[in-house]
Amino acid sequence: MSEERGLPRIGDHAPDFSAVTTQQTDFNFSVWQEQHWVVLFSHPADFTPVCTTELMAFAQASDQFRQRGVKLIGLSVDSIHAHLAWLRSIHDKMGVTIPFPMIADVDMRVAKLYGMIHANASSTATVRAVFVIDPKRVIRALLYYPLNAGRNVDEILRLVTALQTTDRFACATPAN
Repeated sequence: MSEERGLPRIGDHAPDFSAVTTQQTDFNFSVWQEQHWVVLFSHPADFTPVCTTELMAFAQASDQFRQRGVKLIGLSVDSIHAHLAWLRSIHDKMGVTIPFPMIADVDMRVAKLYGMIHANASSTATVRAVFVIDPKRVIRALLYYPLNAGRNVDEILRLVTALQTTDRFACATPAN
């Protein structure tokens, strides 16, 4: 789905794509996803303070996501070289290893496909977008945050848990 056609919506089929990631040079989204839930998230830029805290928070919660059958994957329009240097810096300075792939999207192809570039915010950086995608590759939830406000990873984990619960028990989930 291109920016001209509008932002992806809940219930849309998640677009497939190929890209370079920190873990694979020939990454294909649908092959990588297999039959798992996915949290695909974007950040504005490598080496920035807020983005670094978010990446570390996702890394620290990665076991909880994995226990729920969820794969994490990040994206920004930075190069693969910038991503690798940033991940190394986070490990060296903070002692945190990032266990999930980061998509290098220099040409903004994937970011545009998922509506992560908002011209009124920036034409050269992604907003903080989160897509929760189910095992059938259907977008179940999406969240957009401005460039200057970090996300709450506990809320994203709660949202995934709520979606999985509603699927399993055909119910609605209350607040919190």
